[in-house]
Amino acid sequence: MSQPIKLVVIGAGPGGYAAAFHGADLGMEVTLVEKETNPGGVCSYRGCIPSKAYLHAAKIISEAKHAATFGIDYEPPRININKLRDWKKGIVNKLTGNLGILAKQRKVKYIQGEASFVNSSTIKVKKTDGTLEQISFDKAILATGSSAAVIPNLPKSPHIWDSTSALDIETVPDTLLVVGGGYIGLELGTVYHELGSKISVVEMTPGLLPGADRDLADVLYKRVQGMFAHILLETKVVKMEESKNGITVTFAGADTKEFKEEYSKVLISVGRKPNSQNLGLENTKVKITPRGFVEVNDQRQTADPNIYAVGDIAGDPMLAHKASHEARVAAEAIAGHKVAFEPQAIPAVIFTDPEIAWCGLSETDAQKQGKDIKVVKFPWAASGRALTLDRQDGLTKLIIDPQTQRILGVGIVGVGAGEMISEGVVAIEMGSVARDLKLSIHPHPTLSETIMETAEMFFGTSTHIYKPKRS
Repeated sequence: MSQPIKLVVIGAGPGGYAAAFHGADLGMEVTLVEKETNPGGVCSYRGCIPSKAYLHAAKIISEAKHAATFGIDYEPPRININKLRDWKKGIVNKLTGNLGILAKQRKVKYIQGEASFVNSSTIKVKKTDGTLEQISFDKAILATGSSAAVIPNLPKSPHIWDSTSALDIETVPDTLLVVGGGYIGLELGTVYHELGSKISVVEMTPGLLPGADRDLADVLYKRVQGMFAHILLETKVVKMEESKNGITVTFAGADTKEFKEEYSKVLISVGRKPNSQNLGLENTKVKITPRGFVEVNDQRQTADPNIYAVGDIAGDPMLAHKASHEARVAAEAIAGHKVAFEPQAIPAVIFTDPEIAWCGLSETDAQKQGKDIKVVKFPWAASGRALTLDRQDGLTKLIIDPQTQRILGVGIVGVGAGEMISEGVVAIEMGSVARDLKLSIHPHPTLSETIMETAEMFFGTSTHIYKPKRS
């Protein structure tokens, strides 16, 4: 480049810092604006990373209890909440601190503050020290992420949490109601259950994890049924009132009259909304959808040719790894490369116990689209490795085009499903057929070989499951 492109990136989560770093690697003059001390965003500070730290701790507690099944008994754990919280903070500080170092190494100008557009080539930044700075740019990338959706007309109370306050773990409540049966609520519910809380979940729809295939979600449902105190499906929260000992919640079921229960704490986990407000977008040509997402094309360019958008603000799915890949596409498009964001399989992982992961075409979506598919499932009760873990509750399934035998989708529920799903992503992106997975030798005994055995079942030849051969 004869003259470096002046790139401004607003927001430093997995989409923002990836865009800034890649832009710098491509020779651009990059300014990154973010409210936090270092890059990392909600994912690193108040989302993916701290929640997974706590889920790891919860898993250790759970496995210690489970060991009694095969003859190893432990004393009940003594939980030091302060030390657990400090351990989580240490992980966050190390990760975000390293990102700060990487920004300096790449000579990315990092400004701590909040940005808004003056016009299509200028932003103003209100810095954390109270001063204002105006910055001109050639191109800008919006990566402001999302925030927790709220239920209107709730009382203001320290007994009502969102996911951020729940991750602070100041106390372990005797009883905790999780409002919303999605992945965030179930992950945090799992953590608090293992720490000693009596957990209840309320969900408006007929099942937990509305976005997942029912056969995958049902495996988790059966397990949490034995863990949680109550799971209230097809039930609405009508009202919440602060009481002497916490929050009194009024419910209304599909076929029941209103009823009340009292909880020490209530966690509101009803989804997330894009952060597209208060950015001065009305001063640009950027268009926003009724749901608050910024409209973008395959290069992640908005209706304003100078402004791009990546991550949660650019549309579903709201996933960190999707944001990072969009960021690379946007930076390369700005640099003049011929690129497009055209993934065939964006993996989704729910880090409950058991984990649930899927990618590509789901069975539910295939049914909605009227698509002709063949679904093949391998139960982990037939897996030697699952038996050695005493976790036969898993399932691996493939969604296959019966005519071409191409792998269209993969779904896994069970221990370590999140680590296994990447093989499915590669298979779909590479246009693999069932025979490719069947002929790829997988190590034994592993959980990953259930993917190979599921492919074998498509041809009726699986060693560990009897299934009549295809004609």
